[in-house]
Amino acid sequence: MMSEELRLDVLAVGAHPDDVELGCGGTLAKLAAMGYRVGILDMARGELGTRGTPEIRAQEAAAAAGVLNLAVRDNLELRDAHIHASDESRVKMVRKIRLYRPRIIFTHYAEDPHPDHVHTCQLVREASHLAGLAKYDIEGNLPRYRPNVVAHFMFPRTVIPSFVVDITDFAEQKRNAILCYKSQLYDPNSTEPQTYLSDENFVRRLEVRQRFFGSTVGVDHAEGFFVREALNVDDPVALLSRQMSMYS
Repeated sequence: MMSEELRLDVLAVGAHPDDVELGCGGTLAKLAAMGYRVGILDMARGELGTRGTPEIRAQEAAAAAGVLNLAVRDNLELRDAHIHASDESRVKMVRKIRLYRPRIIFTHYAEDPHPDHVHTCQLVREASHLAGLAKYDIEGNLPRYRPNVVAHFMFPRTVIPSFVVDITDFAEQKRNAILCYKSQLYDPNSTEPQTYLSDENFVRRLEVRQRFFGSTVGVDHAEGFFVREALNVDDPVALLSRQMSMYS
């Protein structure tokens, strides 16, 4: 019998600590404030990152989890830069899905320059299906379970989001969670090599993206998500009336 204390409404899966915060931290903060149980699963500890150490990244991830009011922060313990949809990693991912039984999973988009992001997407989608097969990984001794949907963040600008989430009231909370990753961000006193994230203007550029998504629905800050499957809308009148109100 699974403990209801472990069950999550939403599980966000990122390749490395900070990926989820950057991609959908505002949405997670908003959902937690709405009373949903929200968690993050990192695939690796970022041990091959240009800056920082796995120990520092773990401390930063824990601090960010506190800022976002997460119910769970977990790690799949795969090797950084060696994340693949192998039999071993699929079993590990299936066990996490069956353990937490999330209704929704957020994860990377399938097309991304970083292979760890691409393979995380592939692994999550495959494991989400396999987790529903009763005869898969009987040794794990966890009942079968399949999430309702997998939604993707961090997609390229050429992709139109399936939906956007207004995070205006949670933009500052998201920013504070991101700023927990001091080892990865701009530090004029650091002697470590520079990266895309450590650029002085990185956080500002991220907020510009939020403002772009916000502008599409008439709010200040939003995050976009892409869903491959058709969305089942219960009340299209309520949904579309709200969507079009920005033009009134």
